[in-house]
Amino acid sequence: MNRAKLDKQPADVASMFDDVASRYDLTNDVLTFGLARAWRRTVAHSVAAGPGERVLDLAAGTGTSSMTFTHHGAEVVAGDISTGMLAEGRRRHPKIDFIYADAMDLPFADASFDVVTISFGIRNVNDVDTALAEMLRVLKPGGRLVICEFSTPTLDAFSLVYKEYLMKALPAIARAVSSNPEAYVYLAESIRAWPNQDAFAHQILDAGFDQVKYRNLTGGIVAVHHALKPAEPAANAGASEPTDRAEHGGEAETHTP
Repeated sequence: MNRAKLDKQPADVASMFDDVASRYDLTNDVLTFGLARAWRRTVAHSVAAGPGERVLDLAAGTGTSSMTFTHHGAEVVAGDISTGMLAEGRRRHPKIDFIYADAMDLPFADASFDVVTISFGIRNVNDVDTALAEMLRVLKPGGRLVICEFSTPTLDAFSLVYKEYLMKALPAIARAVSSNPEAYVYLAESIRAWPNQDAFAHQILDAGFDQVKYRNLTGGIVAVHHALKPAEPAANAGASEPTDRAEHGGEAETHTP
């Protein structure tokens, strides 16, 4: 079975996801104890795709997230580098346009989309800065960027338990339910190597986005970052500070980190 390394060569990443395509969604449900569905609902709410809008869903996989963006009349393009995932997505959702799309070299014209979103995929990209620049390029001025990714738990005690789960329990469970358990060893390693919420927010700012915010889900296990492409080029682009939308009593509160 194939697994990617932390240098995240695109061919290795694609091959790894080819191996898990048929059981990918089931495995995710098991490994996240069903939380993946709630996280994706939050993404759909953040994307807020409306009638007539064009949405680019990158690392779309089997189209589980992509389908939710069509519910209010948006046109959705689902992009991925895994041909296995694309084939599975086309089989499940024949009305969605599935396209081979490398996040570092998107096959779309400038200012083509109202929204670009990527869930649990930016962490697998070889050059994140290049991918963010491409997302900025294909967004229309004022367009929305929504990125959902595993992140850093905000409570120390919870963080220790989570790390133990990632490195020990998760690979063991994956061996029982996944068609490629080695892929989930990479999953654990890549999550631990990923920057925390604030660091990634600043990376998005540095790419040229504006109004960067993030919301922690499940105690920071996952974070949803939201940003806008500036409506007009600004001399001080990236100068504003990101804000954190943290969970608090079931509601989100915004503050500067």
